[in-house]
Amino acid sequence: MNAVTTTIAIEPVGVAVERPERGATAAATAATVAGRTLRKFVRTPQLIVVGALTSAMFLLIFRYVFGGAIDTGAVSYVDFLIPGLAAAGALFSGMGAAVGVAEDLESGLFDRLRSLPVPRSAILLGRSLADTALVGWATAITVALGFRIHGGVPAALLAFVLCLVYGAAFTWPFITMGLVAGTAQAAQGMSFLAFPIVFVSSAYVPVESMPSWLQPIAEHQPLTSMVGSVRALALGDDAEGVLGHSAGWFAVRALLWSAAIVAVFVPLATRKFARR
Repeated sequence: MNAVTTTIAIEPVGVAVERPERGATAAATAATVAGRTLRKFVRTPQLIVVGALTSAMFLLIFRYVFGGAIDTGAVSYVDFLIPGLAAAGALFSGMGAAVGVAEDLESGLFDRLRSLPVPRSAILLGRSLADTALVGWATAITVALGFRIHGGVPAALLAFVLCLVYGAAFTWPFITMGLVAGTAQAAQGMSFLAFPIVFVSSAYVPVESMPSWLQPIAEHQPLTSMVGSVRALALGDDAEGVLGHSAGWFAVRALLWSAAIVAVFVPLATRKFARR
């Protein structure tokens, strides 16, 4: 039995595929990534609840356990503490960015995003914006726990905005940590490197109560200036007499520190993100 072979000639049909002139803009990319991350926060309520519980836990521990042993001079310890908690909370809240970025790396999300015609830095900017929103939530909880603002409503709103600015700046070192760590477990461990910055500052105790060799370090680090600006705004007219400087004096230095942190870590994070 002979097999019959039939050959059919098929001419290739050319299909013109137009290449897009440009990808999404930086603003659209950042907004999309930020929205996606915020939805993830909402769908994982543990992240939001833990942030609130952490703020309440630190307040209760320092106010009622250590507060009686800490001398803050003419200012009551609660008035001294809560502005420090609010500013330091901006750093603590940003610690979740390291773990979140590492999880996005492990899940392959960033690999898919890198394949799109979008600005690489805008992807990380979206992550920073979402984590800054979480900073705002934690700060609001901290301030709402029985604290009375002495400087008036405009000063309180300005202090809140400054906390958001500081929190946004601190998200970038943690984003860089997450990219370097690569795994959520390693990123969580690396994020604890921020603890010395918090405790060797004026957030919880006056710098004058520290050993003489440690005081220059505490005075000339970013968080002390950030805490000082928020505390001065919260204390109102008596701030300069108590703290030694005005809110503007602290704020200028804190904003310079924030700009320096962003200037250093944004390029590092973007370069690391592009190379992975």
